[in-house]
Amino acid sequence: MREARIAWIDNAKGISVILVVMMHSALGVGEAMGGEGLLHWLVAFAKPFRIPGFFVIAGLFLSRAIDQNWRSYLDKKVAHFAYFYCLWLFIQWLFKSALRPGADPLTALGQLALALVEPFGTLWFIYLLPIFFVATKLLRFVPPPLMLVSAALLEIAPIETGWAVPDEFAARYVYFLSGYLFAPQVFALAESARRHPREALCWLLGWAMADAALAFSPSPSADYPTLASLPLVSLVTGFAGAAAVIAGAALLADLPSMAWLRYCGANSLAIYLGFFLPMAAARKLIVDHDLVDSVGLASLIVTLAGVIVPLLLHRMTERGRLRFLFERPRSFRLPHADSGAHSAGQKVV
Repeated sequence: MREARIAWIDNAKGISVILVVMMHSALGVGEAMGGEGLLHWLVAFAKPFRIPGFFVIAGLFLSRAIDQNWRSYLDKKVAHFAYFYCLWLFIQWLFKSALRPGADPLTALGQLALALVEPFGTLWFIYLLPIFFVATKLLRFVPPPLMLVSAALLEIAPIETGWAVPDEFAARYVYFLSGYLFAPQVFALAESARRHPREALCWLLGWAMADAALAFSPSPSADYPTLASLPLVSLVTGFAGAAAVIAGAALLADLPSMAWLRYCGANSLAIYLGFFLPMAAARKLIVDHDLVDSVGLASLIVTLAGVIVPLLLHRMTERGRLRFLFERPRSFRLPHADSGAHSAGQKVV
């Protein structure tokens, strides 16, 4: 039987994935049109917490699965994401490299091979998640304080090897780990926000002002563009922003008008996997044909295309032959792995 969804978690996932699509859309449009708009300010405001919040939410339910046998665990936490990474890697590679006019076949094949060790484009999040899952299961008997301190030091340390896997692991693991270790406290925070909405709104206002001050203020160091990006400050702003996303998502949980946001959150990985193509197509259409003069409006249109089109594609393929785009076929499950609730296939969401 399928578990009931938790509204505020879907809201939080919806906020996070929309911020990700907005970032790629606005920056791409701004570069193509040579300017900035309102969404660029929102992207800069969200930069300190956009990805930390995503990973905190991703770690919340790990305690339910971490003690499973390794075969079932690897099937659900590694093979599941590996399937979608490889599938959508191939789709993106076709459009970005293989089918591009004048593309060199050997160079394109080299890019495809490299993507097995260096996450490809926007897909780095689902490449890194299985690594987090495996690392946490391997380290689950290490004292939590030691794990947290070590992960926090990795985030603070300026680790820049040029390889996305160790760099992003160092920068993001502390948030995923915290979601796993502090899940009860996260749920308590969400419940407190729902019970005390006025206090939560006041706290959110104070946080927003502090985040804006840090995100828009240049740092004294040339290596760090803003105060929010400074070592240790980035850790604090990451956690504060993740808490704000959770509290805000909880405040929206009971509003019927936010059903669309919950739907986005319930299908957040479908959006994440599929937003690249409609985003790129909408941007090219607008820029090539001068359809919109405003960078802000063009960024908004491209963002909406990046969110809505994947949802439509997901809905259209749910029951047809193309459902493999968002549902892992049973033939791609590990042998003898516990099938759980999804006997026919495992959905991306």
